[in-house]
Amino acid sequence: MPWLFPKVWWRRPVQDKTIFLTFDDGPIPEVTPFVLQQLAQHQAKATFFCVGENLVRHPEIARQVLAQGHLLANHTHQHVKAWKTSPQAYLQQVHQCQAELEKVGRNLSDKKLFRPPHGQLTRQHVRILSPEYQIVMWSALTYDFDATLSPEKCLAKALEIIKPGAVVVLHDSLKAERNLRFVLPRLLHHFSGLGYAFKTL
Repeated sequence: MPWLFPKVWWRRPVQDKTIFLTFDDGPIPEVTPFVLQQLAQHQAKATFFCVGENLVRHPEIARQVLAQGHLLANHTHQHVKAWKTSPQAYLQQVHQCQAELEKVGRNLSDKKLFRPPHGQLTRQHVRILSPEYQIVMWSALTYDFDATLSPEKCLAKALEIIKPGAVVVLHDSLKAERNLRFVLPRLLHHFSGLGYAFKTL
């Protein structure tokens, strides 16, 4: 996949022990505050790829994310799949989510960050998004959303694949809640103990 989409971010170049934690699908009251609490305990910063509809429902949680020094980014308005959505309709979904990010006070960066739901991309979708958005994928998928994985196995897989410069995907969603509540504090403790820093993209 990286060679197909060379302008997409998969991991980030670093000179030190840095990890980029990202959280998809929130913000929601059942899970996002737990994530913020865990990050605060380790002075960790992260990037939250938000679904626009959740921003509409829970703007106060999005503002709490910003207030704690994290970054808000775009994950479409309704978590749509690129392979089943025309490029123009998909772009509208992205713009709609971006409008909600602006309403809650998105902390500005050089470029608007976007992650496609389910990691689905086509070259045509990339072409229409790239002028305005930096598309972000990942180098370490934790599979916290997979209910067939035990929390222990999910953590073991995450610890094995995360390296310096890794863009790590977790989910502040109900589907991932069981595994996330087990994995996140242990992941933070493990890599903090090894001298790693956790930064926004």
